[in-house]
Amino acid sequence: MIRVTENLRIIRDLLAETAIEANRDPASVDLLAVSKRHPLQAVLEAADAGQLDFGENYVQEGCDKIASCPRTDLTWHYIGHLQSNKTRVTAEHYDWVHTIDKLKIARRLSEQRPVAMGDLNICLQVNVDNEAGKSGARAEEIPDLAAAVAELPNLKLRGLMCLPAIRTEFEAQREPFARLRELAQSVSECGIELDTLSMGMTDDYRAAIFEGATIVRIGTAIFGPRA
Repeated sequence: MIRVTENLRIIRDLLAETAIEANRDPASVDLLAVSKRHPLQAVLEAADAGQLDFGENYVQEGCDKIASCPRTDLTWHYIGHLQSNKTRVTAEHYDWVHTIDKLKIARRLSEQRPVAMGDLNICLQVNVDNEAGKSGARAEEIPDLAAAVAELPNLKLRGLMCLPAIRTEFEAQREPFARLRELAQSVSECGIELDTLSMGMTDDYRAAIFEGATIVRIGTAIFGPRA
C-alpha cells in the first residue's frame, strides 16, 4: 500500500509540474490509473490514496473488478478495443468508453445502456498516424462520426482519444497530440462541444500535457509490473 501511495504522489507531482511548465492549471489534467492485469486489492489501495478513476483494457476483467468492488465512488473507464459481442456487458458496467471508432459499436452501446445508470461517456479513438492494423478512425472520418454519435441517446460524447506511434524525442511526440487537439477544435467549431482529450502515457505524458491532454493514462508507474 505504501508503494502505490508513494507512486501516486510522485506521478501527481510530475503531472502538476508539467502542467505548470505548459502554462496550464494542474487541475485541468486528470490522472487515469490503468489497472489492467492488477488485482482489485491494488485498485483499492490506490483508491484509499485518493485515486478514483481507473482504466481497464479487457472487458471481462474490468467487469469482474467492478462487480466485486466494495466502493461505489470509483469511475471505471474502458480503454481497450471493443468488439461488438462485448458491448452489452460494457454498457452495463463502465462509466466511460474511450475507444469508439465505428458508429455501429456506438449504436449498440446506446441501445444497451441501462437508463438508470445515466449517460455513458464516450471518446472517439483516432488513428492519428494512420498505422495499418491499429484501431481508430481516420481523422477525416471524425467529424461525421462525432455528429452521428452526438445524436445517440444514453451516450454523452466527451472528446477524442489517441494512441500514437512510439516517438522518443519530445518535439516529435508533440506532433500527433497537436493534430488530435486541432481535430477536436474543428469538431467543436462545428457545434459539437468536446471537453476531453485522452492522450499521453508514461513515456509521452509531458508532450501530451503541453498539447492539451485532459486525461493522461498511467499504469505501471503506479502499480508496478503486471502479472
